[in-house]
Amino acid sequence: MMFPRGGMNPRAMMKMMKQMGIEVEEMKDVEKVVIIRNNSEIVVKNPEVMVISAKGSKSFQIVGEVEEIPKLSISEEDIKIVMEQAGVDEETARKALEDSNGDLAEAILRLTE
Repeated sequence: MMFPRGGMNPRAMMKMMKQMGIEVEEMKDVEKVVIIRNNSEIVVKNPEVMVISAKGSKSFQIVGEVEEIPKLSISEEDIKIVMEQAGVDEETARKALEDSNGDLAEAILRLTE
């Protein structure tokens, strides 16, 4: 399919898409979109989200400020070490490790000060 030079009139494009059975609508009031991956999260702030419906399926087009945040991997062994050294329960040990970005020594120091 060829488009005229300089792009196509957006109104004409929408009409053509509707004739082809494709509907596009903007999702309103979206504050943030989070994509969860195995080792990180992709966060899209202030997103513009378009929902494209065609032939019974939906696709999402997302545009915004993108930030990738690595997930912190905390082992059960590290949690047990902090529990034993600081004399705390599992939940407290996990929280201390998260707050110290997985640094065992810092987590233990925070809990024993």
